[in-house]
Amino acid sequence: MSDFDSLVSAFKRLGLSDDKAAETAKNSKISPVLYDAFCIAQGDSSEISKSTGSLLYNLSTTITPEAKVHFNFLCGEIIKGNLSSSDQISGISLQAIKYCKKAAPEETYPDFKIFCGIGVFIDDSTISTKISGFLKENKEKLESDRYKVLGLFLSKIRQDPELRWAKAEKIKTSLESQVLELLGPKDERDIPVKGKAKKTPKTSTSVDSNVPIPKPKQHQKYTPASFESMFSEGDISRLHKSGENPQISPEILKKHLEFTKGKVITRFPPEPNGFLHIGHAKAINVNFGYAEYHNGKCNLRYDDTNPETEEVQYLDSILEAVRWLGFTPDKILYASDYFDQLYNLAIILIEKGLAYVCHCTAEKMFEDRGGDSNGPRVACEHRDRSVESSLLEFQKMKDGRYKSGEAILRMKMDLEDGNPQMWDLVAYRIIYSTHHRTGDKWCIYPTYDFAHCLCDSIENITHSLCTTEFVQSRKSYYWLCDAVEVYKPVQWEYGRLSVTNTILSKRKLLKLLENNIISSLDDPRLYTLPALRRRGVPALAINGFVRELGVTTSKTTIEVSRLENHIRDCLNSVAPRLMAVLDPIKVKLINLGKSVDLEVPFNPRDPSFGSHSVPFTDTLFIDSSDFRLEDSKDYYRLAPGKTVGLLYAPGPITCTEVIYGEDGGVLELLCKLEDGADGKPIPKPKTYIQWVPFSPKHGSPVVLDEIRLYNDLFKHSNPYDKTIVPGGFLTDINPESLVTIKSAIVETGFYDLTFKFINGEATRKEFDSKNFEELRFQFLRTGYFTVDKDTHFDSSFIETCRSVQKCGDPVLAAASNKNKLVLNRIVTLKGDPNK
Repeated sequence: MSDFDSLVSAFKRLGLSDDKAAETAKNSKISPVLYDAFCIAQGDSSEISKSTGSLLYNLSTTITPEAKVHFNFLCGEIIKGNLSSSDQISGISLQAIKYCKKAAPEETYPDFKIFCGIGVFIDDSTISTKISGFLKENKEKLESDRYKVLGLFLSKIRQDPELRWAKAEKIKTSLESQVLELLGPKDERDIPVKGKAKKTPKTSTSVDSNVPIPKPKQHQKYTPASFESMFSEGDISRLHKSGENPQISPEILKKHLEFTKGKVITRFPPEPNGFLHIGHAKAINVNFGYAEYHNGKCNLRYDDTNPETEEVQYLDSILEAVRWLGFTPDKILYASDYFDQLYNLAIILIEKGLAYVCHCTAEKMFEDRGGDSNGPRVACEHRDRSVESSLLEFQKMKDGRYKSGEAILRMKMDLEDGNPQMWDLVAYRIIYSTHHRTGDKWCIYPTYDFAHCLCDSIENITHSLCTTEFVQSRKSYYWLCDAVEVYKPVQWEYGRLSVTNTILSKRKLLKLLENNIISSLDDPRLYTLPALRRRGVPALAINGFVRELGVTTSKTTIEVSRLENHIRDCLNSVAPRLMAVLDPIKVKLINLGKSVDLEVPFNPRDPSFGSHSVPFTDTLFIDSSDFRLEDSKDYYRLAPGKTVGLLYAPGPITCTEVIYGEDGGVLELLCKLEDGADGKPIPKPKTYIQWVPFSPKHGSPVVLDEIRLYNDLFKHSNPYDKTIVPGGFLTDINPESLVTIKSAIVETGFYDLTFKFINGEATRKEFDSKNFEELRFQFLRTGYFTVDKDTHFDSSFIETCRSVQKCGDPVLAAASNKNKLVLNRIVTLKGDPNK
C-alpha cells in the first residue's frame, strides 16, 4: 500500500468520507498533523468513534503554531472525552487552543479545566436563580415588549459567565417557564391577528345603521424582526471583535486599529452587471445589519473589475435598491478606486516569486488542473519563469502588446493542496473594453480572486461576510493577504437564500427576455428587487422575511408563500381599503328615491386611516362573481329572489328581475333596496359584497384601463428539476402567470388617496419620479393592489383628485384619452393552500 493509500485509510477510520479523506491526504500541511492525531488515538484504542474523529480533525485543522507543542496533550483530552465539543476545541471561541497561547495546560491543568468547561456541571437551581435575577432587572422591558423579547433575553442570559457551560436547552426551558409564570399565556398582544374578523351586521331601518363596520381596535403595525434577534444568536453572535483577528505582524494590526478605533466595518460588494434579487436582500440585511447592530459602518463597494459586463444602469439600480430597503452606505466605493494600488500589489507578488505571467489557454489550464478525470495536477511550463521575465511580460500586458487571452498573470500558490482555490488562480487578465470610470486607461483588470480580499484589506473591513459558495475561497483570501503582507480581514460565510417558483440567474432571466416570456427585467413576476418593488411589495416586508430566516450556514430554498405571508401582514397594516369591481354587472335599485352620500372608512378597524364620501345612487355595479342565475343552499350572494348585503349601504338588496341582452347574457339586474319602507322586516343577509356606484357628477366609477393579476411564473416549485421539467425551465412557464383585466372599476376613494400621494411630503418626489408603487390599496374581498409605472396621470385626472379632496364634489375636467390607469395585484388576500 502506498503512503497516499495509507493516509486515506487512516483518515477514513477517523470518520471522513472517501472524497474528504482523499482530499485531506493530498494536503501536505494538514495530512501529517491529522495522521499524528490518528496514531495517538489508535494507540489508546483500536476503535475510534466518529465524534472523536471529527473533533481530532477539527483540532488538526485549527491548531495554531503556539499550541502545536501541546498537540499530543489536547488529542489525549479529546480521546478521554474531556474535550467533547467543537466549542471547547475550536469553533469561534478557540477555547483550548486559546488557553495554550497563555499557559501550558499540562502544568496548569486545574485552570485549563475551568477555562474549557471540563467537568463543569451547572445545576437547574443555578440556572433558575440566574434567570430570575435577570428578569427582575429587566422587568420593565419584559412587561412592555412581552414575548417579543424572548430571543434577545435568551442571548443575553447565555452570555453570563456563570452559565457559559450550561446546556442551552435547559436555559431556554427555564426562561420560557418563568416568563409564562410572570406574563401568563400569550394573547392578542403577542400574536398578530391574521385574516378578517367575523362581521356581524346590525339590522335597522335607519339609513346608516345597516353598515357592517367591525369594531375599531388598536392599529397593529407590521414590524420586521430586530437586528438583535438576527445577530444575538448562533455562530454569527460569536464572531471575533474588531482587532481580535490575527495578523502576520503586530504593526499591521496596530495600523488597522488606528483606522477602525475598534469599530466594526463591513461592506456590501455587488458586481454592477445586473439587477439585485431577493437573495441580495439577505446579503444587504446581513452586512448593513451586522454593522448597525454593533454600532459600526457598512460601505457599498461596486466590484467593477470587468468592463465587458458592467452598465451604468445597474450601478444606479443597486444604490437605489439599497436605499429602498432602508439602508444608507457609510461610503460608496468602487474596486476601480484601487486599480493603481492593486497593480502595485501585483508587482510585489511577482517580485516575491509568488506570481507569474502565463500564456496557457483556458483549456490547457483545465487539463493541468486534472481535467474531467480529476487526475494529477501539473504545473504549466511558465510557472518557473524568472521574476525578471514575469515583470517584463506583465508590463507588456499593461501596455496592450498582447491580445485578449494571450497572457494572464497567475498566483503561484499550492498545486498539491486539495482546495481548488489554491491551484494558481488568475490574478489579472486582458480586457479591451472601455471602463465606466477609468475609460481606456487600463487594458488589464484584476480578477475577483485577486481584487476582492485586497479591496477588503485596503478598506480595513473587520468582517468580510459572504455566502457559503465562497468557503473554499477563504484559504486563497488569507493566502494572498499574507503573501503581500497587508491587513487580513476575517471571512465568514452564511447560507444563501433562494425562493421557490422562480429563477434568479441573470443568464436565465435574459433567456426569458429573449423568448418574450417577460417584458423586462423588472417584470413583476420576477424576484429581482426592482421587479418586487414595481409589483408593490413593501421593502419592510422583504426585510421582515429575510430577518425571520436568521443567519445560518445552511443554504435555504424557502417556499414563496412565506414571503407572501409577510407581504400580506405588512400590507394589512398600511393599505387603505377600497371597493372595486373587476367584472361589472349593472344593478338598478327600483325603489331608491334620492341618492345619499355615505361616509366610508378607509379601514373599518382603524379610524386613523380616515374616511371618504361615496355616493349611494339608484344605479351601481357589482362583480359578476357575486351573482348567479341558479340559487343553492350553500350560496349566500345575489341570485333571483335572493337577498345580499352591500358593504356600508343603507340596507341589503333583493334581486327582483334579470334583464338580458341581445346576446342572451345578463345585461342588468333590477333590485329592491330592503330599507323597511314597505313595513316588512328587513331581511338579514348572510354575507356582504362590494359595489361601485354610477354617478357621473361624482366622477364615479373610476375606470381602470388595466388590472394585471400576477401569479407564479412557473408551474413547478423548482423549474430546474429535470426529473419534473425534462424540457428545461423555458417549458415550465405558467400560462396564467399574467392575467390582464380591462373592464375593472373602482369607487371614488381612489381620488382621495391619489391626491394625498401626489401632494404628500414623503411621496411627492416618488410621484414625480413615476415610482407609483407606494400608492397601494386593499380592494375589499379581492386582494392588494398598487399603481404600475405604466400609468399616466394626465392633468384632468389630477384636477379631479384635487377638487374631490378640497370640495368633496369633483370639478370634472374634459375627458382625456391621455390618462391611463394600470394597477398590479401585489398579492391575494389569502394564500394558496397548494403552495
